[in-house]
Amino acid sequence: MQPVRVVGKSSEISLADWNACAGPDNPFALGEFYRALEDSGSAMARTGWQPVHLVTDGADGRPAGILPCYLKTHSQGEYVFDHSWADAFERAGGRYYPKLQAAFPFTPATGPRLLLRDPEAALPLIRAAEQVTESNNFSSAHATFICPDQQPLFRDAGWLIRTGEQFHWQNEGYGDFGDFLAALSSSRRKMIRKERERARAGLDIVHLSGRDITESDWDAFWTFYQDTGARKWGQPYLKRPFFSMVGEAMGDRVLLMLAMRGRTPIAGALNFIGGDCLYGRYWGCTEDVPFLHFELCYYQAIDWAIANGRARVEAGAQGAHKLARGYRPTPVISAHFIANPGLRAAVADFLARETQVVIEEIDYLDAHGPFRQAQDKSVIE
Repeated sequence: MQPVRVVGKSSEISLADWNACAGPDNPFALGEFYRALEDSGSAMARTGWQPVHLVTDGADGRPAGILPCYLKTHSQGEYVFDHSWADAFERAGGRYYPKLQAAFPFTPATGPRLLLRDPEAALPLIRAAEQVTESNNFSSAHATFICPDQQPLFRDAGWLIRTGEQFHWQNEGYGDFGDFLAALSSSRRKMIRKERERARAGLDIVHLSGRDITESDWDAFWTFYQDTGARKWGQPYLKRPFFSMVGEAMGDRVLLMLAMRGRTPIAGALNFIGGDCLYGRYWGCTEDVPFLHFELCYYQAIDWAIANGRARVEAGAQGAHKLARGYRPTPVISAHFIANPGLRAAVADFLARETQVVIEEIDYLDAHGPFRQAQDKSVIE
């Protein structure tokens, strides 16, 4: 294994070499996705996301492993909230920013943080992240929304582990949406049927992918996204060219759902297609239709996942309202290397208490979710 080097843009690595490390399953791990973020100006130094990707080459001179990282000057667009850590450290006289962040920018989706053609590259990359952090006097390094098989790599390396919560839909071998409804309580089945009926009244829902998505479709979705971004974050994270770039470079991994009133799109949801998962990412509308958000973002995603044999739907961060619609509370894991011993001790204490609360909440919500209890399973409307 060659020494780890720092690459200032994802485009400095060929797509073939990047994707040989990333593998085909997760669309956000692909070089095309990182290039679209960076080349569109969405993830760059000026927006507080300076690329500092860590790469180690194999004996053949090609990348054996990549740890995509960004030097962050804030904590926006991460969805694992460490603002209280930053405030406490700053009040104690420390400097929390910049920090090193291993993530899919603006994307709270589980996936590989370590892109590995050779599994032996994992530990050198983790140690390199630690060395970059310490040698540059950064406060910390963070890897967020780590896929289950890579969590032990960070835990065994001594990083602090944080447990969060999202709501994911799990495909229990359903043949169609009706099979899924049959797994729910009577009241939830009735609620969802009514919501779908009201949301779709007078509208057509279209699914677009690949070359079927036109620039006019992206223009419409950009309008939707701007409205949502302005309300949630003050200004959208992603730039308009990003959408055209992902459509052109990886359109077969994109699923754009539009609600049409006649020939006019009034709302849209953008999804990315993984090997075993549909990832819901962005939504917006120009007309307020009751329950249309649920229809486009949750129910249509379930329909598609069942029809296309996907094991789960990840519908993004937060949103306890997803629980009533069949999305189950699911733990999500991040890992944190804290360079300052005092801050590390304080964060470790905080995480020990927070983890217990999160796990108890997940267990409680799952036990009180919309799915039928065992005694109810013999009676279905």
